[in-house]
Amino acid sequence: MNTIPTVFYQLAAYTIAATVLIGVLLVAARWLGGSRHSAEKDLPYESGVIPSGSARLAWPVPFYLVAIFFIVFDVESAFIFLWAVAHDLLGLAGLIHITVFIVVLLAGLAWLWRKGALDWGPSQERNADFSQSLRKSSE
Repeated sequence: MNTIPTVFYQLAAYTIAATVLIGVLLVAARWLGGSRHSAEKDLPYESGVIPSGSARLAWPVPFYLVAIFFIVFDVESAFIFLWAVAHDLLGLAGLIHITVFIVVLLAGLAWLWRKGALDWGPSQERNADFSQSLRKSSE
């Protein structure tokens, strides 16, 4: 008696076919691709300009932080919109859950604010740290 449905056999066949195809493509890329190295090819290259100096400078990255915060809070807003669409089906339990969710979000935002992650303006501490790191990197 066959206890495994045919759907699982189809899924197994698809998985095996995908794995074999990926393996064949990787082997073909390795075999057909050129692996010739030269001193000129190994030079760093950025936007048509050969870099000069050290790349180890500590620059402030507030745009990076804002981008991360945006992604985090954007994903959470999707959950809130989904709750808003189905609020009548979720009832009081859904209201309690979304309230706890929003309180946790606000606690995270308050923590970020308290740690200074949202401060963009000039600060004597940050400017001193930045100037000190520039001096160290130029030595």
